[in-house]
Amino acid sequence: MNWSWMVDPPLLSLAKEIKQVIARKKDMSKAADLSAREKQLVRDIWEQTNVRNVDNVERTRAYLDYYQKHTEIHWALLAHLVSRNAGWSMTDLSGELLPRLLSVREQRDYFFFLERGNWLIFRDVYPQLLLYEESVRRQTNLFHLLPQFQVSVFTQALWNHFWKAGDCELLAAGLIVNEQQHLEVQVMQNESYKKTVLDTLPFTFQELLSLNQILFPCQGDKRPLRLVGESVSHFASLLERISLGKRLYVLLFREEKNLASVLAWASRQPHTGSRKDFWPHLFHDIKEGLPGKPHQRRVENCQLRSKMSPLYSPQLQQAWKQVEHAEPMEKDWYRSRDVLSLLRLPSLPEEEQVSMGEVYCRTLEKIELAVIARGKIFGT
Repeated sequence: MNWSWMVDPPLLSLAKEIKQVIARKKDMSKAADLSAREKQLVRDIWEQTNVRNVDNVERTRAYLDYYQKHTEIHWALLAHLVSRNAGWSMTDLSGELLPRLLSVREQRDYFFFLERGNWLIFRDVYPQLLLYEESVRRQTNLFHLLPQFQVSVFTQALWNHFWKAGDCELLAAGLIVNEQQHLEVQVMQNESYKKTVLDTLPFTFQELLSLNQILFPCQGDKRPLRLVGESVSHFASLLERISLGKRLYVLLFREEKNLASVLAWASRQPHTGSRKDFWPHLFHDIKEGLPGKPHQRRVENCQLRSKMSPLYSPQLQQAWKQVEHAEPMEKDWYRSRDVLSLLRLPSLPEEEQVSMGEVYCRTLEKIELAVIARGKIFGT
């Protein structure tokens, strides 16, 4: 028999919470009904959010700062690690290899696509995190203020349920679903991004070659650092992005050795956006090669070839300027309780996982071969 959320007591409870939030929605949305203290709290939370929502480096740091204060909010650590990966993808666009495959316009379009998603998710979730923090400080539920931050009714119900039940895993799964649904409405269905990124040949090229991985570096004595994570495929699919987020969560929080070693590394290594942060044996944030010189293969079996300089991987704040973003449209993605079926987390895989370090090295080698082939064709 297929699993159904309707036989899962926590999800039944959440469904009732959603129904209550929808019933109260009209009254809850009136700012005029807030007390002076509540209005000030809303202003303070927006101000704190805007201060930290300036670029990928600051957002990534904010997520880790928050998790270290509130370890029950598992999603904050997952968001920190995924945001690190977004930063690495941003700097790849100005690094050693991708500028040899992409036009300047394509580099810029891809950066704005990644930056917009990173900004939107932070803008949506960070006020939620701060409101929870204030609720804990005051020891009272303040989630009736969530409509002031234009969050989904689903998310309001999710936090109310968490306040009562303290289910860390359900909250994490719910936030994964919420953020990907939010991204779907605000970015993936945006015609501009479809034209400049999602429907372009280079985006498909990356999908075909599996050139994207989410990597979680693990602290340890071995060098290079062990990497765990997942390959990204079918990024344009909402359901696949949600599934990926849940698999990453399980990999991190249901495998104790992963959680301890990943957190140790993240706490020790500040995020700069350069891949030198995790693999300095292959990457450097200072460009050492001569400009205009044809690319020669440098990586083989996860090591630099003899007498080869490291691949250039700049720090994010060297590579890209801060972006002024337009406000998102106000649109609640929630439509029906069917979404509750997406909250079930997968089990840890029983078979031993492929080394993500090896997978990532093969990716680098594929990109290098593509760069060399293009150079031979176009003389670059």
